[in-house]
Amino acid sequence: MVSVFTRRVIAYVMDFFVVSAFMWIIAYLLSLIIAPYYTYTVYQYFPYILPVLILLYFILCEKAAGATVGKSLMYLQVRSRNGSYISWPQAIVRNLTKIYWFPIIFDWAIGRALNADRLFNNITKTVVVDEL
Repeated sequence: MVSVFTRRVIAYVMDFFVVSAFMWIIAYLLSLIIAPYYTYTVYQYFPYILPVLILLYFILCEKAAGATVGKSLMYLQVRSRNGSYISWPQAIVRNLTKIYWFPIIFDWAIGRALNADRLFNNITKTVVVDEL
């Protein structure tokens, strides 16, 4: 049986592909509206679209459904420590380190140093639970 940590990493990679697909679509549509005659302008919009899209994706999915697409496929749920669904502030704060995909490594490493799951999960009093 695969560990919950491994399934979380796999879910995170799946979410990367979901967000990337949305990013390409939105950036392409923006480039058609803003500069329709310049093919490569789509790349100029990535740095602006990416952090907003990542935050919206993770916050909305985890608040509305308790899981992102990747977590759902890996049978994982985000919950408060008391077992209830997470609140808006919890959803926002726990996902702040996911901007640009890289700061989550520090979130995890600091959490491990403090004998916790992730630092921001500890701050927001949330856990990722196994649905299997």
